[in-house]
Amino acid sequence: MVQRLGLMATAALTAVLCGCGTPGAPQPPSLNLPDRVADLAAARTGNQVALTWTMPKRNTDKLLLKDDIAVRICRKDAAAIACSAAGADLVLAPAAKGAFTETLPPALASGSPRPLSYFVELRNHNGRSAGLSNAAGVVAGEAPAPVEGLSAEMRKEGAVLGWTPAAGEAAPAAVRLERKLLTPPAGKPHPGLLEPDPEPLERNLLVETGSRSGRALDKEIRFGQVYEYRAQRVARVTVDGQTVELAGPLSAAVRIEAKDIFPPAVPSGLAAVATAGENGSETAIDLSWQPVTDSDLAGYAVYRREGEGDWQRISAAQPQVPPAFHDVKVQPGHSYRYAVTAINQGGHESGRSAETEETVPNP
Repeated sequence: MVQRLGLMATAALTAVLCGCGTPGAPQPPSLNLPDRVADLAAARTGNQVALTWTMPKRNTDKLLLKDDIAVRICRKDAAAIACSAAGADLVLAPAAKGAFTETLPPALASGSPRPLSYFVELRNHNGRSAGLSNAAGVVAGEAPAPVEGLSAEMRKEGAVLGWTPAAGEAAPAAVRLERKLLTPPAGKPHPGLLEPDPEPLERNLLVETGSRSGRALDKEIRFGQVYEYRAQRVARVTVDGQTVELAGPLSAAVRIEAKDIFPPAVPSGLAAVATAGENGSETAIDLSWQPVTDSDLAGYAVYRREGEGDWQRISAAQPQVPPAFHDVKVQPGHSYRYAVTAINQGGHESGRSAETEETVPNP
């Protein structure tokens, strides 16, 4: 009996030691190090550098971060051994959108083009970090000169942009025009309607040639809209064997309202053929001309006069749509002179075409 009890006690002890609830080895406490930033981006405009990134949600132990995080921003040029601080530290919340802008020190805003890298480092409350973010590169060195005297003027074919050419440039930099639409549509177009595609709110036009003359034409605008333009010079430089862009500062903005105050093209090729009215046919003069190809054309107006008399409009008050007209209010033996004009959707009328003359024969 004693032996049996001993065996049972041994079995029970073994079950306790080998059970599923046995605790494992103790784990070290979390250092609560924020994950490193992996999407840092940098852009230089003139002597301003702007950084953007996304703060992490978790620490290196995959646990959610709860407290605000200290952010150190630094930069490193090719000649530097270590990353040097750029501005004061920031404090941001987990998952927040980070942004930082600085003006380059004079030493980095002058001289020949060379690479310049930026990093952000996130630190916990003990000042410890999991390391630097990805590198975001820009180009240090002297930026192109600013664009001066930017102006905008409407023409029938589009917006004409002008600026003062930079003096003393042996090989002038390209000029980038940034256009912003200030009158976006109030709502979405109704499905099924034949409407043009929505116009982009922002668009860039790079002037590769002609920047020396200081002029450019933006054909991609729409009448009835208001636009704002800025301009900057963009130089292409070689850094570490790669061709990159170095952009100058943005100019002051100019606005332009794209009003359609321009008449369509003058019709051409006007011809007239008279019908005598024989064998029961109608006495008339038939006119035809070459179609005007303006995209906003509404139609035409037809004018007539006899001899040196005044011109009289003989077509209807609404524009004549086809490029042809049948004039039956004529008399045999009379000569008539004709001219036509084009009218656009805005009601603007072109000048009269070259006139043509036709005589109605006697039956």
